[in-house]
Amino acid sequence: MSMAVVGLVAGMALGFAGYFGGFGAFVLVAALGAIGFVAGRFLDGDLEPGDFFRGRERGDRRR
Repeated sequence: MSMAVVGLVAGMALGFAGYFGGFGAFVLVAALGAIGFVAGRFLDGDLEPGDFFRGRERGDRRR
């Protein structure tokens, strides 16, 4: 499935949640979608748990 289709489905889900459930449902669906996205990246092997907890090294500073 292409990223455009995934974005379309996510946008439609957020739209339905916002329309039928109000702003609280919209935020809940968005938060759960973000958690699912991160979990999927972990399962695909694109992220490692240490990526969130490791500090930047001195050579990695960006301005």
